Amino acid sequence: MYKIIIFLVFIGAPLQLRPQVLPKEGSSLNYRIIGFSFPASHKADVSYKIEIAAGNYSSLDSFEKNIIFSKVSKSNKIIAEVPAFGSDYTWHVLYSSATAKLKSSPIYHFSTVMNARVDTTKNRLSILQDAKTNKDAYVAVGNGGVIYDMMGHPVWCVADAYGIGNNMYDMKFTPQGTITLMVDQVGYEVDYNSKLLWQTPPHDSMTYDTGADYYHHEFTRLSNGHYMTLGMEFFWYKKVTVNDSTYFITTPDRSSHNKYSGAAGVKDRGRNGILIELDEKGNAVWSWRTSKYLQASDYVNFWPKDTAQRFEPHENAFYFDEKNNAIYLSYRQISRIIKIEYPTGKVMSTYGEVFIPGHQPKGNGMFCNQHSIRRSQDGDLYFFNNNSCSGPGSAPSVMKIKETAAVKNNNTGLQKVWEYDLATDDVADEFPFGGNAIELPDSSMFICMGSDYPKLLIVTQQKKILWSALPERYEPDRNAWSVTKKIYRANIISRKELERLIWNAENN
Repeated sequence: MYKIIIFLVFIGAPLQLRPQVLPKEGSSLNYRIIGFSFPASHKADVSYKIEIAAGNYSSLDSFEKNIIFSKVSKSNKIIAEVPAFGSDYTWHVLYSSATAKLKSSPIYHFSTVMNARVDTTKNRLSILQDAKTNKDAYVAVGNGGVIYDMMGHPVWCVADAYGIGNNMYDMKFTPQGTITLMVDQVGYEVDYNSKLLWQTPPHDSMTYDTGADYYHHEFTRLSNGHYMTLGMEFFWYKKVTVNDSTYFITTPDRSSHNKYSGAAGVKDRGRNGILIELDEKGNAVWSWRTSKYLQASDYVNFWPKDTAQRFEPHENAFYFDEKNNAIYLSYRQISRIIKIEYPTGKVMSTYGEVFIPGHQPKGNGMFCNQHSIRRSQDGDLYFFNNNSCSGPGSAPSVMKIKETAAVKNNNTGLQKVWEYDLATDDVADEFPFGGNAIELPDSSMFICMGSDYPKLLIVTQQKKILWSALPERYEPDRNAWSVTKKIYRANIISRKELERLIWNAENN
């Protein structure tokens, strides 16, 4: 059984005389690390003693026989960790002072949920190397919708409500103290209680197509309160029968050939990428269309009858440098990163080669099929280099590159300043998708290898491993644990950031 840990949080602002009791009576909580709050006394010398019992009890006598935790505090806001998911708990608060007799609050009750995501007999984060630093951090494994501590214990999961319980990715933490994630190509924002705060509007309202919702890869809350996400814009076009290099079409969407009567053989539905900024009401306040860049770039324009038309540039990540008004957009299939001036949309620089099947690549091949572009504390760019152009057995890496004033096109003037080659533990498969890196305050890197071997690790700038883990799932047919495949990204937060999530949820 886990040890119960208590953390006291002292609030600088004056305490209200009668705040709401949290957790609410009878609550079913999707977490084990809990923010307890209760009415404060008006007496200056009052102390509070919180007591928690394992089980659901209505009588004080039964409650007192099963107390598993108690703590005295001068604050009426306390964060405590209970041992398990799928359990009932009872708690109360004792008020005492030098000038008054002991007084007890009513007995309150709550439970913690149990589902397959936090059931450690079905899914787990297996620790390969214990943490040497960042021991109080927490790791978010997006596809499972779970937050783990650094010992591999699940402490939070997204609730099943609102249809956002499955098939999720890109789970991360916002400047506003909330959580964003994508599920089935829709972006959501939730609080610590899994209360739905916001979701992306219907995709058709953002573009001029009549089709299905289609946001993808990255959904981010900006510091100004807006949201930015990648999406697809669909359009119908008339097929041509002669080679026309000026006619630009990316990958057709083949699911709607017969959407309209007579469309088959006459029309096809193409798609291009779009980067969209949305305000708090869901209005599109800025957008940048991939098609305009591609048609004016050195990317080869394909004739639609060319079989290579089904190959697409595939934008998979962006990073908005809000301080310097620049957006870095990553294209996986053409191994390219472009720098866009915001809000003008002007392409400022182009990094990387153009790699198209059947054509000679351009550039020096510094990186290949990269994901998750970011900017470091010292101003360098860093990303997960999938390095999958070399075929099976090629190891990915995390790479940092320095921009220079001379950089205008391809890799001219780029300087590689750091790279960590990721050993694949004898895994022969290549790493064609996913993977990300996050720089920590001490300049070490938190890394998720993605693809079908999503090992997690923290590595110093001196390339020393400080912690590593592997998501796993239990296979009953084999009576064995196996690697959890197709995890796209992971994330990490500090204890301070987690506490902010907890208390921020009270305001929602």
